[in-house]
Parts: sequence; structure tokens; C-alpha cells
Amino acid sequence: MCIDHGNRREFLKTAAAAGIAVAGVQAVAVPAAAEARGHTTGPGGRVALTDVRVFDGNALTTPRTVVIDNGRIGVSSAGARKVDCGGAVLLPGLIDAHLHLQNLDTLRQLTAHGVTTALDMASFPPSTVEALRRRPGLTDIRSAGTPAVAPGSPQSQLPAFPANGVVTGPEQAPGFVRARIAEKSDYIKIIIDEPGLGPETVKALVRAAHAAGKLVMAHATTGTTVERALAAGVDMIHHVPLDSPLSPALAARYAAVGGPVAVPTLTMMEGFAGLGIPGFDYAAAEGSVTTLRRTGARILAGTDANRTPGIPVQPPFGVSMHHELELLVRAGLTTREALNSATALPAQAFGLRDRGAIRTGYRADLLLIDGDPLADIRATRNIRSVWAGGVEYVSGA
Repeated sequence: MCIDHGNRREFLKTAAAAGIAVAGVQAVAVPAAAEARGHTTGPGGRVALTDVRVFDGNALTTPRTVVIDNGRIGVSSAGARKVDCGGAVLLPGLIDAHLHLQNLDTLRQLTAHGVTTALDMASFPPSTVEALRRRPGLTDIRSAGTPAVAPGSPQSQLPAFPANGVVTGPEQAPGFVRARIAEKSDYIKIIIDEPGLGPETVKALVRAAHAAGKLVMAHATTGTTVERALAAGVDMIHHVPLDSPLSPALAARYAAVGGPVAVPTLTMMEGFAGLGIPGFDYAAAEGSVTTLRRTGARILAGTDANRTPGIPVQPPFGVSMHHELELLVRAGLTTREALNSATALPAQAFGLRDRGAIRTGYRADLLLIDGDPLADIRATRNIRSVWAGGVEYVSGA
């Protein structure tokens, strides 16, 4: 605290039998961060965080004052309660570009670890998602709701999977998109992995979603399904191949004008590669990210944090984001690029115009840490305080 002065059926079947945890995910140094008992405190009027070095997207500024005013970044510190932060580093709140929400407990874990925006890539029924929206002082969410899947896919066989999420052909695409919009989905998710949706069905879904003004997320974990996603003109491709690295030519299609954003989810790829499934190699995933970075593709940090029954790899909410940043740096991103992959870039890619940076008028989503994350990305783990929408989070109280 500051000093206060005032995926394929066989793949899933084999993986489910293995049931191991994700390798490499460590705890973050935040008091009682894993506790579900955390709660928020009221804004307490205007607060001036003094003597903070701000990450501005390129570097750390000289020490300055950042004002929290009614949930936003304010201008004047006159009359504000002063909080001396002793030269600590202030980051924009982190944005996880791929996870699967479950309940209020997951929001608390995310907030405690500095993830102040969560971009859910499939949760159902709609009432589950709606119950987690607009929670003051906790992680703000957006969601795809129910994804489009093929008949016979592993997802379609889940007991709770909605029947109208199974798309049998191109003619069903407009109806699927209308159903998601009626359920208040913020964007559209398509599962392409085999047995998955055929090329024409994928293209029809993309056309219908774009006609409705919705971004399209594609789940693709092999080179073949990545090519299918690229051909369909999706907006983002989630995961990277585990069977072979992306070729420079294929990676360049991400970086081309109008090309999709990459959300590699290296934490999840690392976990599944560790299951020992033949043909799945983490080096392929890491190599794909290295190539994507070299071609200039936009890369976002996403963890695939989940508690989905039957999925053997379940990255923990919040803490896995810090591991994801470390994996991105190991794959060739600079520390600056990694920080932007979890702040400014996802805000831009998802059209969230009031976050991702520490600017006047933006949401006061803030993460105060000890150490310099540009020198060592692991410094993001040294959490002192988190504010979500201007409300400081107090864990375990």
C-alpha cells in the first residue's frame, strides 16, 4: 500500500485424461491475492497519488502526481487527499484479452492482481455474464457470450451448451449473430478447430457479424485453421499453432493492412504442450509469436484463464497475466511491447476508448508496483495497490 497522508475431440479427450496444472505460473506478491474474501472501499473523494513514475506507453516518466477524481483521471489536486507513493511505478490497469469468466470470485482475483478489464471469450448462459457486469470497484468485463461451434465438436457436447450455438451451415449465420446480439454479446466468437466450422460457414458468420457492427474472434490452434481464419477476414485470431510454427508468409498476413490481431495465449499453449500429446509442441507456439513480432503483427496478452469442467489446463485468474507477460518477453517482445500488449493495444483493438493509458478523463484503472518493469517484466508481480474505476481494492479485508 501507499503511505496515506490524509481444439479437436481427441486432443481434448487425451488432455482431459492427463489433468495437469499449468507449468510456470507463480504467485504474485500481493497480500491475500488468492482470497475470495477481498472487497472494495469507497472512492473517498478525490485522491492525489504523489511521487509516482508513470508508464506512458514508451517509458517511465519522472515523478509526478496522478489525480483520481470520481472514478476518472483528474486534472487538479487542489483539495485532494494526498497519498505519497514514494517513487513507485504506476501502470494502466491490465487488460486480459482472453479468459472465461465464471463468477464474482473470479472478478475479485482479477482485480487483486491488477487486471481491471477482462475480455471474456465464451461464457453461458447469458445470465452468468450479465450478473458480472458493472460491478463497482471490480474488474470491468466484455463478453462473447455463446460461441459458434460445429455439430459434433467438443463444445457442442458440453451439458450446458446452448443449442442455438451449434451452426450447421452458412444459412444459419445471420440467426446466430442475431441471437448473440439479443443476449448482449459484445463481439462474436467462432470455434474453427476440427471438427470445426467449414470455410463457407466461417465466412458467412464473419459477414453477418460485420454487417451488425461486431468484431469477430476466431479460435484456431493449428496452421490449417489459422489459414481458414485468415481467409475469412476475422478481426482477431486467438491462440497460435501447437503443431508447427507460423511461416513468415502466414505471419505477414496478420501484419498486413486489415490483418487480424494475434492473441497467442502462451500460458495456455505452454500448459497443453506439457500434457505430452503427440504433435503438440510449445516451441511451435513460441516460435509463432517470435515470427509474428518480427513481421510487425499486433499482439495482445491473453491468458485463457478458466475453471471450465473437463479442461485439464486452467490458468488461474489474474496471476496468469503476469506469467503471460513473461512468456511474451521470452518469445521476443520487448518489455515495453509486452506492457502495451496488456494495456494500450487491447484497448485500441476492442474499441475501449477510455482505458489502456493514464490520461485525463480515462477510467482510473491503475496498478501501482515496486520496481521497473521495463528493466525486468517480473516487476509487475510486485503489486502495492490496485484501483478499478477509481476504487482501491482491498484484498482479504
